Amino acid sequence: MLNVMRRNRRASLLQEDDGDPLSVVVNLFDVAMVFAVSLMVAMVMHMNMSEVFGQEDFTIVKNPGKENMEIIIKEGKEINTYKATGATSDGSGSQGKRLGTAYQLEDGRIIYVPDEE
Repeated sequence: MLNVMRRNRRASLLQEDDGDPLSVVVNLFDVAMVFAVSLMVAMVMHMNMSEVFGQEDFTIVKNPGKENMEIIIKEGKEINTYKATGATSDGSGSQGKRLGTAYQLEDGRIIYVPDEE
């Protein structure tokens, strides 16, 4: 009787192992996808870019006062990028010219000084 139970147990173990060999690959793919998504979420949180996915409008100035200055404006679902050259990222090709310089004082006031022509 004991030998019969051992044989049945062995037979059931062998039957369970006869599954699809690609199921291991599918499980590894699932783990890789979870890892990739968690890595992207960690990068967004590390770079403080969670505002991009929110509903609020915002303006970001990168490299202020330098030649490669860039202004990023989000209004609703539309995001526009303006570079210091006057060209826009929306493809309109509009150009502008410098009119003056703005300075912010220590008390928060902003003073505009127009360029002489």
